[in-house]
Amino acid sequence: MRVISRLFSSAALLLIVSALLFAMCRATPVSPARLTLGSDATSEQIAAFNQQYGLDKPVVVQFTNWLGSALQLDFGKSYVSNESIGPQIAETLPRTVELVTISFIFTVLVSVTLGTIAALKEESLTDHILRIVAIVGLSIPSFWLGLILIRYVALKTSLFPVGGIGPWSDGAVEHMIALVLPMLTISVYYISVLSRLVRANMVDVLSQDYVRTARALGISQSRIRSYALKNALPSLVSTAAMSYGYMFGWALIVEQIFNLPGVSRALLTAIFQRDYPTVQAIVLVITTIFIVSNTCADVLQGYLDPRTNRK
Repeated sequence: MRVISRLFSSAALLLIVSALLFAMCRATPVSPARLTLGSDATSEQIAAFNQQYGLDKPVVVQFTNWLGSALQLDFGKSYVSNESIGPQIAETLPRTVELVTISFIFTVLVSVTLGTIAALKEESLTDHILRIVAIVGLSIPSFWLGLILIRYVALKTSLFPVGGIGPWSDGAVEHMIALVLPMLTISVYYISVLSRLVRANMVDVLSQDYVRTARALGISQSRIRSYALKNALPSLVSTAAMSYGYMFGWALIVEQIFNLPGVSRALLTAIFQRDYPTVQAIVLVITTIFIVSNTCADVLQGYLDPRTNRK
């Protein structure tokens, strides 16, 4: 029942976001026709442009038509290139999803490992070192970290490419190597956040009475740590799911720095060109991924902690 309720609320949220997104892209004081055609465009050219893209219709009708087409994965045509937006998203989205997903998996694995180690070594030298590393990771801007990795890792060692990425057909090893530096650029911040969260949760769980009872009964330390980690994960799941969505925002900078032809870079280009249909489509797709990831996290959290299903 809770899952069904969450699905309905996610659909309602997506509808609200779509309406706000559409309204914001229409809130500019200058018409899209004037922005695209330039100040020298005649009234006849502007009228023809508005008719071509349906801008001469009432805003409510425009939104209804756009939303109906978007549900069929038809996002219209670009104001700048006059080409369909759907194929562009279909080409660039998998590259960004690949980068973000690999970065997310790496982030979760490293965060759980470091957070667990810090909790088991509470107030030790190891714990203090990991705390300092986390603070440094939180303080480093992603664009600066990307440039540092290019300057001192890619150029100095020649082990990694400075930018760009080839298809899988050119070789899986080369493809994955090209993703290492962009992945690190995205992951460092979130590793710092999630590892501290894991550490705090583990410390709290390990101080519970049932853990002390388990130790008194002679249960092995490895088994106790396994149960403690499982009980520390539920609160991590929701934060990690939000981090997955936020990584698409970080990909805007990372794809630009490393010259990766992903959907985030296409969004940045569309913003600079004021190509509103492309901006609407890409933001809607990324928002959908964000909402879906959080919905899946709610379901997983209910599995890890059944008590949440009663709320």
